[in-house]
Amino acid sequence: MNEQPIYEEKQYLGFNRLSMLRRLLFMLFCFGVYWWKKLQGQNGDLFFWLGVGIIILSMLLLFTLHLRIRVFNNRLEMTGLWTSKPVIIQVKDIRTIVRTRYSKYHLNNPVFNLKWKGSVKFYTDGNEAIEVTDQTGCPFRIGTSMPGELEKALKQVVPIS
Repeated sequence: MNEQPIYEEKQYLGFNRLSMLRRLLFMLFCFGVYWWKKLQGQNGDLFFWLGVGIIILSMLLLFTLHLRIRVFNNRLEMTGLWTSKPVIIQVKDIRTIVRTRYSKYHLNNPVFNLKWKGSVKFYTDGNEAIEVTDQTGCPFRIGTSMPGELEKALKQVVPIS
């Protein structure tokens, strides 16, 4: 029973701005200390190799899937890297679909199924989000880099009156 999704989006850990900024600053620190130690006539090879290791880690994270969002005819499914259990929201349970900003901050941590202040958040990349409210009133905020396509796919399958 292989059902084809109406919409599919994959978000990778390497594209998260906050994590990328952290790795970049730490890498620059390592290469800066290496350069400073070389000017002082000391051995700074450890810092050089640590900087190279951070570059390699950053390249590997570009291929590490963090969040997969799929919209089917009867459900919205989100699968994460660290969990084997997907989060599934049935289409018949969805009451509202609202396109909004994910956060007022420019840099956000990647999260999967984070329950915070009465809402459930999913985020890896992008500035905007789609907020889906189910029949119990619980909002699911899904950060996406393609909010228009996700909103269109959800409104296509959700019978909101």
